[in-house]
Amino acid sequence: MTWQAGQSGNAAGRPRGTGQVAKLRASIAEHIPGIVAKLVEQAKAGDVGAARLLLERVLPPIKASEQETPIALPEGSLTDQGRAVMAAAGSGEIPPSQAAQLLTGLGALAKLLETDELASRVKALEERSGNAAAKAQ
Repeated sequence: MTWQAGQSGNAAGRPRGTGQVAKLRASIAEHIPGIVAKLVEQAKAGDVGAARLLLERVLPPIKASEQETPIALPEGSLTDQGRAVMAAAGSGEIPPSQAAQLLTGLGALAKLLETDELASRVKALEERSGNAAAKAQ
């Protein structure tokens, strides 16, 4: 028997919310306001662990971010642009992490250009061989 998309394999199985976790949550649900109040009291009294627990659950962690720094890349080859990125990182114009990201982007662009060039070469070869085959017939 194959499973049908969107259908349970055991429709008459255990209903949701009747497992051990649901029972545990239900048993402490009535105590949550008191627990939170006690944690707040402890945090105000200087308990760093209580403060940390409260803040971790309420406020999302702040992620480090770098400010974007524009950089002018020269027209020309990807090598020239890579050298410009390295020079900007070396002079402190941009942070090393941004230079690494830019160089990764230039590398990806180089692969795309290489793929495009190979595709056009293959197409040209196919056209030439197609023309030669047509002439031979």
